[in-house]
Amino acid sequence: MNNEHTPPEQQRQQTEQEPAKADDSRGAAEPDRGLAEDHGMSAEAARTQAEQLRRLAEEVREGRDRHREALEAIREERERLRDTAETARASSEEARGAAEAARQAVLDELHATTDTLNATLEQMKVVEEMRRTLREIKDVNTPTSN
Repeated sequence: MNNEHTPPEQQRQQTEQEPAKADDSRGAAEPDRGLAEDHGMSAEAARTQAEQLRRLAEEVREGRDRHREALEAIREERERLRDTAETARASSEEARGAAEAARQAVLDELHATTDTLNATLEQMKVVEEMRRTLREIKDVNTPTSN
């Protein structure tokens, strides 16, 4: 403000008003400063809370990751068990096939043995019949002493 064209009385009034304005602005600044401090503390509390929430979210993420890894390990173990069960089933099927082949071989051997025994029995009957015939011939050819 330029004081050269202002009358001295007005200059004096303006000069007196300056300290009053400064006091008023200082008085007004006090609540603003308190408000700014409140905002600062509030902002700091919000930052602290945000940091806590970030840490909590990180812990939840880590827990979820561990859970996912545990589920993956369980899935892999089930897959291994499924593979083992399939291998056991295939082995069991092979063993069943081998047992069936062995059973069939035993039956074939049994039939062959039966056939052999029947042939032997028939041969023994023939031999016995031949003996009878020979005895009869011997009896006919032997002179009777009468």
